[in-house]
Amino acid sequence: MTRQNQHVAVIIVAAGSGQRMGQHTARPKQYQPIASVPVLSRTISAFLTSNSVDIVLPVISSDHQSLFDELAIEHPKLASPILGGSERQASVFNGLKALSTAEQKPDIVLIHDAARPFVANKTIDECIDAAIQFGGALPALPVTDTLKQVGSSGLVHRTLDRSLHFLAQTPQTFQFDAIFDAHQAATTAATVFTDDASIAEWAGMNVKVIEGDPDNFKITIPADFQRAEMALSQQMETRVGSGFDVHAFEQGDHVTLGGIQIPHIAKLKGHSDADVGLHTLTDALYGAMADGDIGQHFPPSEMEWHQADSAIFLEHAVSRLKDRGGRLVHLDLTLICEAPKIGPHCEKMRQRIAQIAEVSMSRVSVKATTTEQLGFTGRKEGIAAQAAVTIEVPVKE
Repeated sequence: MTRQNQHVAVIIVAAGSGQRMGQHTARPKQYQPIASVPVLSRTISAFLTSNSVDIVLPVISSDHQSLFDELAIEHPKLASPILGGSERQASVFNGLKALSTAEQKPDIVLIHDAARPFVANKTIDECIDAAIQFGGALPALPVTDTLKQVGSSGLVHRTLDRSLHFLAQTPQTFQFDAIFDAHQAATTAATVFTDDASIAEWAGMNVKVIEGDPDNFKITIPADFQRAEMALSQQMETRVGSGFDVHAFEQGDHVTLGGIQIPHIAKLKGHSDADVGLHTLTDALYGAMADGDIGQHFPPSEMEWHQADSAIFLEHAVSRLKDRGGRLVHLDLTLICEAPKIGPHCEKMRQRIAQIAEVSMSRVSVKATTTEQLGFTGRKEGIAAQAAVTIEVPVKE
């Protein structure tokens, strides 16, 4: 069997309260931000962008439903979250039960900690391949320090062979039917299991160790957030895209600019609603991603986009950025015209653009200038716009 003909699901265990974070936080660690993006959003996105994964199922606490809703993640691969149990083992079993009755039961399941947001595609693929071959797999790091066994008195009992010991990570990955049966049997066992691999071992399954990734660390204590910020800065690069667009006036009574309508003696001519501001921002964002332009994604020859709301175009570009694990840092729009007067409407445009792009208003700039009555804008024949958009995207080799 190969990875290509396997239906692969991921359970993201996110029902914990993060007690080891102490009193430093007002919300569970999985909902706290790293560079403005919640930990759980980053973890989910890591699997949504994997070509090897078909379905992602979050398991959350009933107390966290509103926090999860705030993430506002929409993706065809993302299933609606289910509720976890009082302990991790029960939460995972709830996830397995939900997948067992899904329209398409998975062949392979990955079980991953929500607090490990930096899992790499390489790790995901290697875990799946090993689980197909051996039945189970987990990424693990070798122990590099000398390993001591300490007695209850605090005295060293003996020195262990560190070459035989590894630090387990997630995603721990298994053939679905086998791990589901193992978890079901474990519900009546007296043994305390610390992870899913230990349940698999107890049930007699083979678990293959693959090379872990030091960046795939678990956020457990407050200092781990600083480490995560540093790790993220090394994994992301900053890009800037520019955009320019022009629309002529035609007969009408208002213009649509920056997502709002402004009364005027004419309207802008175009296939869609001719919002020159949103078109320019959209092109700048596509440019920053090296992802073509608005005409390639929404050809004016297609009637589907006739008189369309240009918010659709910017939303699409923002969605493409999120699918790549990127972040929108800043949008700067300049509108060039003699009329209508832009200044009185800048704040409403900033508010609307921020809403469409799903960022705070502090990341949106809208301003206007004239050409001192020179050229077509000076003759009041239309409006021009230029934009600069700054993004952060994962570094690609």
